[in-house]
Amino acid sequence: MNDSTITLPWLVIREDDNGNRYRVGRYATRAEAQRIADSLDDRGHKRLYWVERLGQHGPGGAHD
Repeated sequence: MNDSTITLPWLVIREDDNGNRYRVGRYATRAEAQRIADSLDDRGHKRLYWVERLGQHGPGGAHD
């Protein structure tokens, strides 16, 4: 594990209409990541944004 993994463990993930998932950014705190996800959701795009901690997958943190 490198320093950025430790200090920026919170991800904002976007899923588009086709089910493709993209990492939008990495953040130090869950609150910071959630603020970004909420601001992106407010834009009215037909995309789903969520926050997850490194090592989790998909909305709600379900594992593969």
